[in-house]
Amino acid sequence: MRLSSYVFIGLALAGFASFAQKTTAKTQPVYADKPFMQDYAIKFYAKSANTKLMDVAADRNGAIKIFSSEGLLIPHDGQFLYPGSLEADKTYRTIGHKNLKGLGSYENQFVLLDDKSVLSNAWAGKLFNKHELSGARLFVGGKDFAFLVSDGKSLQLVKDSKSIWKGNLAGDDVVALRYQAGTDTYWILGKKSLSTLSGTKLTKVFDGAGFTAFDTDGKKVIIGTTDGIITLDAATKKQTGAKNQKLPVTEITAVKAIGDKFWFGTVNGAFASRADGKFDYYNGERWLPGNEVTNIAEGPENSALILTTAGLGQICFKKMTLQDKAVYFDKQVRSRHIRNGFNASLSNMQKGNLSTGYLSDSDNDGLWTSMYLGGEVFRYAVTKDPEALQNCVESLDAMERLFTVNGIPGFPSRSFERRGYIEQLSDPERWQHSADPEWDWKATTSSDEAIGHIFAYGAMAELIQEPTLKKRAITLIDTMMSHIIKNNMYMIDYNGKPTQWGRWNPEYVNAFPINVGDRKLNSSNIVAMLQTAYHFTKKEKYKQKAFELMNKYGYYENLMRPMSIIGKAPADADEHSKHMSDGWNHSDDEMYFVGYWGLYRYALNDTLKAAYKKAILDHWQAERPEKEGAWNIFTALTGVKNFDLNEAAWYLREYPLDMIDWVIMNSHRKDIEKVAPNFRNQTIKEVLPPDEGPIQRHNGNTFNLDRRGGNGTSEHSAGDIWLLPYWMGRYLGVISAPATTK
Repeated sequence: MRLSSYVFIGLALAGFASFAQKTTAKTQPVYADKPFMQDYAIKFYAKSANTKLMDVAADRNGAIKIFSSEGLLIPHDGQFLYPGSLEADKTYRTIGHKNLKGLGSYENQFVLLDDKSVLSNAWAGKLFNKHELSGARLFVGGKDFAFLVSDGKSLQLVKDSKSIWKGNLAGDDVVALRYQAGTDTYWILGKKSLSTLSGTKLTKVFDGAGFTAFDTDGKKVIIGTTDGIITLDAATKKQTGAKNQKLPVTEITAVKAIGDKFWFGTVNGAFASRADGKFDYYNGERWLPGNEVTNIAEGPENSALILTTAGLGQICFKKMTLQDKAVYFDKQVRSRHIRNGFNASLSNMQKGNLSTGYLSDSDNDGLWTSMYLGGEVFRYAVTKDPEALQNCVESLDAMERLFTVNGIPGFPSRSFERRGYIEQLSDPERWQHSADPEWDWKATTSSDEAIGHIFAYGAMAELIQEPTLKKRAITLIDTMMSHIIKNNMYMIDYNGKPTQWGRWNPEYVNAFPINVGDRKLNSSNIVAMLQTAYHFTKKEKYKQKAFELMNKYGYYENLMRPMSIIGKAPADADEHSKHMSDGWNHSDDEMYFVGYWGLYRYALNDTLKAAYKKAILDHWQAERPEKEGAWNIFTALTGVKNFDLNEAAWYLREYPLDMIDWVIMNSHRKDIEKVAPNFRNQTIKEVLPPDEGPIQRHNGNTFNLDRRGGNGTSEHSAGDIWLLPYWMGRYLGVISAPATTK
């Protein structure tokens, strides 16, 4: 059926479709924005790689101490994103002569172990419990200030400097000690056994091999080994289930029960148990100074202290709503990610030091800024916050200047920068001098820039009622689209030639085989752009061109083609088609979904709108395994009831507050199920949470497991990555305002 028939059918059904859309919108689920626990890290680095860091503890006052080969250390001057250091603890000069062997906590007070005693500065210094093990290095407190002490071979239970019991593990070395208050039981882990001491009776309760660490929460005992973890019932002392090797890392170095979780240190990061039986993995300097964990302890204010060979990582948990997170990310963007009005990255930093970076130019300054601008438009539509409106103004100023800085009518530059720095900018060969002697501009503008422009201007023209801004947005839509139509559906650069990617002419688009994604993508995008231009300008040339492309040149068929058809070009295809289809292009996904705003919302008639909805949902079905928050929220604009709202909210909650590009490694993990190489480049069966993977924009593959090189050299802006899907969700009404409590 040709599209001319659709037009008449659409007019007849217009009233019904409008009613149906309103009804559907009311049935969409809404995520109630209740507080959740947001994790983030504060890091403290050791001053010397030769310092051995062995024990960490915190007391009831929130103080933290570390026992090391250099004596006691304390964390100094650290906060989120601004790491501190470990300094010598000079608090108590009068213990400087002690031959300290260990550090622990008892009744939420610091307790020390030396070669002669268990002692403390708490309780007015009255705790001074002598022992007889000069090589003592392990100890744990029990009932009424009794302490079990070990040098790795022998064991001694002392109270009030009196020996209550002495013994050893026959044929085994002591690895760790724990105390279970409810049963007045000491647990003793050896390298190949687990024993209990009740009163003065030592009993072996479990045999094994390769034991390295353990802890108990009173209900279960979990033993870490060199190759997995073993769980025992604390009451029966029987193993429950098989050894668990489906872990992020199986070589365990530390185990600690904190609250309702068990925390595990390994030779390659730390992880914490979850209620669903899976684990939260903390790897890389987003979370820890180093990946080799030596000790774990409960920290102040609901935190976990992860001691590594390179320093201390304090994993903190703070109650936040999504709106709280939005406020934080807004400050992140405004304080260090606005360059000439663009939404930019902070680059060339020295290992996460934010003060050392500069605001860098990008091939996609226009796209990243349009996505941020769109988010701020939605924010203003929801809140009417004057700060959001001012943000829109400043970003629009930058976007508008992309058109005027180059002297080419209707052509948006990729970027602009002050004169004299071309050789220091990215892709210096693409930069040109402006007529203004103070400025240079970047050429070769691409199709992803173009669709970003139209998305942001359309949202602004529709949702911001301030007359001047609305007019400016509509003028920019008209300016760029007039350029494209005038130039035979090409974007023409300074040299009079089409840019490499700014091509929507049928000769180019339909030269691709039907299963090559660019044929579908370019058709979908240009129809969305023309519809947006017609919607706001009412100029017939845009509507006529849209129908011409759809009817005469098959763009309707192209854009409606199912995603299941998209794949590699056939063997007899041209080299360009083969190159463009060597794998799934996630930048294409970004262009599709950004374009769906104009494709669906500004459809030329309701019948087309219904058809577009099918195309959008077909694409969304293909994307569902990625749990990409923005694509789920964009899908909600169709009014469909199921758009994976829970996964979208999960994406927003789980995205890390730290958006620095740290080295991240996951490919070694044994708790992930890898899949065979495939066209979509999906690496594992189930996608990892965003805070466990590399920071990436929406054009990245959420199944990317690793990020290598450039550790801490740049910070992404949350403007396009997080704020766009959040505020779009708020505007569409599928994410609520924060829940209020009485």
